[in-house]
Amino acid sequence: MAENDNDQERSEQPTTKRLEEARKEGRVPRSMELSTAAVLLVAGGALRMFGAAAGTALAGVMRSALTLSTDQSLDPQLAVPTAGADVLHAFIACAPIFGLTVVAALAAPLALGGWNLSFEALTLDFTRLNPIEGFKRLVSLRGAVELGKAFAKFLVVAGVALLVLREEASRFLSLGGEPLTTAIGQAADLVADALLLLAAPLGLIAAIDVPWQLFQHHKQLRMSRQEIREEMKESEGSPENRSRVRRAQRELLKRRMMHEVPKADVVVTNPTHFAVALRYEESRMRAPRVVAKGADLIAARIREIATEHSVPVFEAPPLARALHHNVEIGAEIPAALYAAVAQVLTYIYRLKAARVSGGLPPEPPVIDPSIETTRH
Repeated sequence: MAENDNDQERSEQPTTKRLEEARKEGRVPRSMELSTAAVLLVAGGALRMFGAAAGTALAGVMRSALTLSTDQSLDPQLAVPTAGADVLHAFIACAPIFGLTVVAALAAPLALGGWNLSFEALTLDFTRLNPIEGFKRLVSLRGAVELGKAFAKFLVVAGVALLVLREEASRFLSLGGEPLTTAIGQAADLVADALLLLAAPLGLIAAIDVPWQLFQHHKQLRMSRQEIREEMKESEGSPENRSRVRRAQRELLKRRMMHEVPKADVVVTNPTHFAVALRYEESRMRAPRVVAKGADLIAARIREIATEHSVPVFEAPPLARALHHNVEIGAEIPAALYAAVAQVLTYIYRLKAARVSGGLPPEPPVIDPSIETTRH
């Protein structure tokens, strides 16, 4: 009952972090049935293709070894190199069959769970030696399924063995009367046929086992909502830490922003609640950019820095509010504000020129109040 309650609590899909941790611990989906079927199938096919040649080669190695005289066998200088050469020839003869079988044994697990090298899975875990936990695993649903698969495999192996013995009994009995080379080839074919017959039903069992293993693996990694919340808290930090980070980011942004105010062409104000600093370089910018903005105390500080560095301050409440609400720091002004900002910049440039030449200052532009409600 407790296990069922726990499964009901773990109703959420595993997160990416949970899946990565499971792989590090060596917990990946695996199917022994898939590996067994793949090895039998490939081994049977390899024996069918290379069995006769390998058997003939091994017979030649044995014949060569048995033709050594007593003196040659007792002479270390001759016997050791001869034995080494015979072992090498035997290995070369069996290499295609062994090689294909090893590839199948490695490829089958990779096809299901992928390559995974985990040293954590090799650590000693004494809980696996607990007989109570072992009994619980035996009486669980997973244990029942494993028992069913073992019994099914037993029936398959026994059935195939009986079928082969019944159908091929005459061929087995006739091997003793065949020449050695012919008998070896026929024996290899008989073993290959038996392996292929075994691989077919075991492949059926694997086709059922693979989805089951994937389902079980996914089920074991499911998480409760509390576990997801704790994981998010660990990865993102506590609310207090996030708040401190945001404050630090705001302070850093404010300092950078204040350094840009002396480079601005004009500061547009509300006059007291908002202040927005604009900069425009025709050769580098497609449109004026907002280099600093703020409200209340920050706006007052922007105006102070602008005054200290002789940056013109222009009072235009509708434009200041529109810029503050619609343009982020470092962004270009939207097209809807081009005309109003162009009026202000033109006025500032003409004002500077008048001061240099000693002429009369221009009339300040009147900004359309409706600009504040214009869609930006």
